[in-house]
Amino acid sequence: MPIADPTLRPNRLIALLLSAAMIVAISAHQADAQTEGDPDAGGKLAQTWCENCHVVAPSQQRATSTGAPAFTAIAAMKSTTFMGLRAFLQTPHDRMPDLHLSRDEIDDVAAYIISLKK
Repeated sequence: MPIADPTLRPNRLIALLLSAAMIVAISAHQADAQTEGDPDAGGKLAQTWCENCHVVAPSQQRATSTGAPAFTAIAAMKSTTFMGLRAFLQTPHDRMPDLHLSRDEIDDVAAYIISLKK
């Protein structure tokens, strides 16, 4: 049985640590890549479909309906994520009309809301 070279052990540890760091970096990049929509297109959609009930832009003073949260308030919530918004916008809700948005439009609106995070 060959005797293990003790100088190889630190190299293996370094390689293992570098591999772990790369996995973490790739995972973080994939999480960022989940914001697939176009925020500019989402802002235009929000102005067309959402601003009757929501304050959709920071410059908008108020909406016609009360009780619907402002998009900046939604974006400011710690729990707000792109994937969470996507799921929410695909699910019917009592107070929210079914706008029949396509998946791309949902991604765009979600990207717009995420873009309002400070």
